[in-house]
Amino acid sequence: MSAPAIPDLPVPEAELVFSYILASGPGGQNVNKVATAAQLRFDAARSPSLSERTRARLLKLAGSRASREGVIVITARNFRSQQRNRDDAIARLAALIREAEFRPTFRIATRPSRAARQRRLDGKAHKAGIKRDRRVRHDD
Repeated sequence: MSAPAIPDLPVPEAELVFSYILASGPGGQNVNKVATAAQLRFDAARSPSLSERTRARLLKLAGSRASREGVIVITARNFRSQQRNRDDAIARLAALIREAEFRPTFRIATRPSRAARQRRLDGKAHKAGIKRDRRVRHDD
């Protein structure tokens, strides 16, 4: 496995395929002439850089950005230049992969101790006493 060319991205740049398309939005007079939107394609299903668990979680997180074949398509069109859109697409893919690599810690259910239950009941009784003392008593 070769080292990744992009520091934030855990996959080599060779696995990324870029194409450039016309973009709406910022660009002035160039918007109809120059293909500035970057479309990044990453074949997650066949990538040797990802573990099986990360691959499955990545495809799940990608949602509608992933095709049936397991190719993730990210379109970046927020900026006026190809390079900035390309960098934005890479950053978004890196964030998605980092999120997929994160292994959530599962909470182990525990029972409250007897002292904790007693503190809770004491607190409730104290609050009830405060509210009881606030009531106005009418002696008729």
